Amino acid sequence: MSDLLRLATAGSVDDGKSTLVGRLLYDTKSVLADTLDAVHRASVDKGLSTPDLSLLVDGLRSEREQGITIDVAYRYFATPKRSFVLADTPGHVQYTRNTVTGASTAQLAVLLVDARKGVLEQTRRHAAVLALLGVPQLVLAVNKIDLVDYDEGIFEVIAKEFTDHATALGYPIGSVLSIPVSALVGDNVVDRSAHTPWYSGPTLLEHLENVPVEPDPHHVPFRFPVQYVIRTNTAEHTDYRGYAGLVAAGTVTKGDEIVVLPAGLRTTVARIDTHDGELDEAEAGRSVTLVLADEIDISRGDLIAAAVDAPAVTDEFDATLAWLSEKALKPGARVLVKHGASTVQAIVADLHARFDEQKLSTVATPDALQLNEIGQVTIRTAEPLPVDDYSVNRRTGAFLVIDAADGSTLAAGLVGAGLSALETDPSCTGGGNAAVSPGP
Repeated sequence: MSDLLRLATAGSVDDGKSTLVGRLLYDTKSVLADTLDAVHRASVDKGLSTPDLSLLVDGLRSEREQGITIDVAYRYFATPKRSFVLADTPGHVQYTRNTVTGASTAQLAVLLVDARKGVLEQTRRHAAVLALLGVPQLVLAVNKIDLVDYDEGIFEVIAKEFTDHATALGYPIGSVLSIPVSALVGDNVVDRSAHTPWYSGPTLLEHLENVPVEPDPHHVPFRFPVQYVIRTNTAEHTDYRGYAGLVAAGTVTKGDEIVVLPAGLRTTVARIDTHDGELDEAEAGRSVTLVLADEIDISRGDLIAAAVDAPAVTDEFDATLAWLSEKALKPGARVLVKHGASTVQAIVADLHARFDEQKLSTVATPDALQLNEIGQVTIRTAEPLPVDDYSVNRRTGAFLVIDAADGSTLAAGLVGAGLSALETDPSCTGGGNAAVSPGP
């Protein structure tokens, strides 16, 4: 079991995501005394008799005034069993782009629904996005169960509807768990509730502490986007030339044979430097400077990769896009593609299909992709890029589509078919149902 779990929360507006996260922080004693005092004072100012735990997460003044979450709030907490990095993502439909950001590295997602409202359109949309991003574990927190008098029947109906939807998206039954909770009073969040004797499963925290998850991708081939080229000539480092960046995937060891892409030049790793000294080995998530055995022309944006199982270098690839802009995407659009540390000009050459996350069907050759829609496209780039299929390597199989005019983010992209349902059945005129398989 990994000792670190990266998780994200998602759900519709007013489902209680921030309160749930606040409850987790509060009941695990992960809140500093001065922060808790500030929350108590703010709650009193609002006329509340109990602390508003959502304020532990909703840090932006605009959020507090509107009572909604509009940004991704990251929180860190720990129990004796495991440490957690949690991204609380927005619920409102126009902030789905933030949900993509918050869930992009998650190993598990907690999706909330209001027990009084059940599974909504936004619930199904978030589930599709989580499947698209390859988040392997889902928890459905049926929140505000106290407001429906802890009704087992209501819970079972909601849980079945969501499980059926997640299963249709490709999630195995064992990877989806539904829990009846009340974030406001704490039912089944950290402590088991006496109000739900009919529920025999774990509390939310028990599940988070014990669920098996895949660790960071150390087992996949080594990938290292070059962020910065360091050149110095001092008494300590004569003619020093190093390449700084973050190990995106895999592990690198002194002496490893590597290839520099897109040029395809090969050499070996002579040193692995950090601020704390030299290392013999560095894993995914570690910021290092690599010194190579041979002097090679390397620039920011190049990719240093394992010589064995190196990614393909191509100027044309199929991809799945989650469109995040109010400006519609039409075939032939000229954009920028940001992949790792490299940004290149590109054209969205073809729009093959649009996925309907509500009906779990596809529409062949749509005219455009609108805000929050998911589609499959072919992208041609002005310069070749070293890309992995997202199903093989999440870190180097993902990219951003950027507006060349103003620099705004237009889409999150996954190389290959992140949703196999986007492979439209040619026998269907309006699209057909198909299974969707979350990535690793």
